[in-house]
Amino acid sequence: MTHILHRQIGGTLPVAAGGSGIEIVDAAGKRYIDASGGAAVSCLGHGHPAVTAALHEQLDKLAYAHTGFFTTEVAEKLASRLIADAPRGISHAYLVSGGSEAIEAALKMARQYFTERGQPQRRHVIARRQSYHGNTLGALAAGGNEWRRAPFSPLLIETHHIDPCFAYRFQEPGETEEAYAERAAGALEAKILELGSDTVMAFVAETVVGATAGAVPPAKGYFKRIREICDRHGVLLILDEVMCGMGRTGTLHACEQEGIAPDLLTIAKGLGGGYEPIGAVLLGRHIYDTFAKGSGFFQHGHTYMGHPLACAAGLAVQETIRRDDLLADVRTMGALLRRRLGERFGNHPHVGDIRGRGLFQAVELVEDRSTKAPFDAAKKLHARVKKAAMARGLMVYPMGGTIDGARGDHVLLAPPFIVSAGQIGEIVDRLGSAIDDALA
Repeated sequence: MTHILHRQIGGTLPVAAGGSGIEIVDAAGKRYIDASGGAAVSCLGHGHPAVTAALHEQLDKLAYAHTGFFTTEVAEKLASRLIADAPRGISHAYLVSGGSEAIEAALKMARQYFTERGQPQRRHVIARRQSYHGNTLGALAAGGNEWRRAPFSPLLIETHHIDPCFAYRFQEPGETEEAYAERAAGALEAKILELGSDTVMAFVAETVVGATAGAVPPAKGYFKRIREICDRHGVLLILDEVMCGMGRTGTLHACEQEGIAPDLLTIAKGLGGGYEPIGAVLLGRHIYDTFAKGSGFFQHGHTYMGHPLACAAGLAVQETIRRDDLLADVRTMGALLRRRLGERFGNHPHVGDIRGRGLFQAVELVEDRSTKAPFDAAKKLHARVKKAAMARGLMVYPMGGTIDGARGDHVLLAPPFIVSAGQIGEIVDRLGSAIDDALA
């Protein structure tokens, strides 16, 4: 009998007993390839010696010091590392314990920024449908995952949502990618004008959409247009790279591939690789200077922010990625994963789309390829795929509601950066068998 309130009550979960490389081992000795990094978290796999050594070293020095009284050497080093590698204009890091906390902090930063600049009327947040920004109330309000939002809607702050940039579902026949990007970005400007451009404080978006829609990359030119619109109307751009950032798409920050820099950038998951809970908001110099020259503080805080052990894990993970040139491996292995998925599923009657960047890939499952019609949601195909994959010793990250929160199924893959070519092949083989089993 368990005394844990598990995510699903009444279900039976295997007990994780150990892990090494890209595998987790349960208490019965069964091995599972972690082809999703949990939830795109375990970028260095499990039991990486450089990270565990750093944690031991830090624990011997100091486990905890409240940031209201002290800073620590390891937190300062991590922040310096993050800013050295940050997009242009980013000058400071605010260290928290995860992605939802990072989004909450970013929203508050945006609001405080405008109040300190004498624009208290700027209060509206615009985001996109079929996005996910976290489960705390502010993050949930910004997110566009209707299934998660619905039970708590009376508690959520007012936010506004536009259509996502989702070419497979929204690009019209005959429309070029550039034309679609222009049209999709234009929805933001229309919403800003509808609300009143002097009342909007921020636009929040995942650079590459993660769990809710399945590794959806932006159309070419979309984010450059978004950046122009935000600048023209004085709106802050918050990019959520909690899942798609920190190397997952082949560059440290996914927005590097878009040729833009945000005002606020949220990171987590791959920042600490799962070795400790850690996240961060990376903020632009203009936001820092507004706080510094105004009130002199950011009116927000958490007990465990800047936790020394978490910072030691984050620093070790980031130094390992640099030292071992793992971003190059992400690009190489990501290209191989994409090719193997294409070989296995390119002509599959029930795979409508294969998409993603780097080691962040997904397949969307459809009942009819020609019409893109999804399976009946009552079948819970995504759950059947997960069960079939686990039976084969494979961890993947399937999700339902891909299209609108209710209809559609996809399977997300986000293996560790240390994955080998042989392991890529095994992942695709096991996934193919699991999908065919779930469809049978």
